[in-house]
Amino acid sequence: MREPSTAKCGRFTAGYGRFVTEVFRGKGQVVFLRSAWAGAVISLALCAAGWEFALYGLLGTAVGTATARLLGVDGGRVTAGLEGFNACLVAVALAVFLGADHLSTAVLALAGSVVVTIVTGAAARILATWGLPTLTLPYCLMASAATIAAPGFERVWHHGASLAALARPASGPTALAGSDLWRAFFANIAQIFFMPQWYVGVILLLGIFAACRLAGVMACLGSGVGILTAWALGAPAKQVAEGTMGYNGVLVAMALCGVFLAADAWSLAYALAGAVTATGLSATMAAVFAPSGGHTFTWPFVLVSLAFLAAAPAFPRLRRAGAPGSVPGAGDPPPAPERAFEPGGPAPEGPEPGRAAV
Repeated sequence: MREPSTAKCGRFTAGYGRFVTEVFRGKGQVVFLRSAWAGAVISLALCAAGWEFALYGLLGTAVGTATARLLGVDGGRVTAGLEGFNACLVAVALAVFLGADHLSTAVLALAGSVVVTIVTGAAARILATWGLPTLTLPYCLMASAATIAAPGFERVWHHGASLAALARPASGPTALAGSDLWRAFFANIAQIFFMPQWYVGVILLLGIFAACRLAGVMACLGSGVGILTAWALGAPAKQVAEGTMGYNGVLVAMALCGVFLAADAWSLAYALAGAVTATGLSATMAAVFAPSGGHTFTWPFVLVSLAFLAAAPAFPRLRRAGAPGSVPGAGDPPPAPERAFEPGGPAPEGPEPGRAAV
């Protein structure tokens, strides 16, 4: 018979281990992966860009996950990491745009990770009316509100003059060199976490492929479509190479083929059309947010994905993920059909069912 203290220690250790797993799954859910291992690779990728970004992402996810548990959010969602990814993105975004080395940024990031959990609950209840997931809408709302308000507070804004500007026509060379193409391909994936370094995208992509081959393929296709669309429309080569034009297309492609819609030829075409749309909408959102610094975050991904998912039931050839005959991702069982579009339901197994990304 075990001593009472030993039993308590065992329960504590098990609870701690479960929480750590939930945190890393939350990071993985940024790219639709219910995988703690993928979350660990994401942390490694952020660390390659700067240890402070990895720390902000880890703490933000932990605070968001803990807040959800304290508020009694459905245990299935917390276990799957669906309550941590928006907090992760909020924390990293504030570190990037407000400066990671300021105490005020750290305080805001932690507070924002708490508040975004509440915003997630509100968004889930509203969008559940139409059977739609929250995606990264809570994060977009929080990050936009924080960065727009920041220049109005001296203890928060540390960059001197405001970044506000009027929208201007695109300028600069549009021809893409070979180095621009391969850098853009990986930067499109790195920019999901606001990182412009191509090698961060390489690490992220390797982690995605290791966790789910289908997700990796769709990330590659989304990145390629984003580059092609931006070039065809005449986007400046510098913006294309930095990945700022293509990362929303990556997320849309992953979401619409294999996550919320069954992976087949029809959803593939639908997803690529969505990636094209998101790339074009990136310029629209940049102009809309120009007066507040031009931070589009993942607004194009959210708006396009919600529109395409809301329209999907009108097209009989498109099937929800988990419907009979659908193709699950890389050995993962498909989510239950009735949960594929329900952000408020218990989290099923498989790559990012019931939420989303960015």
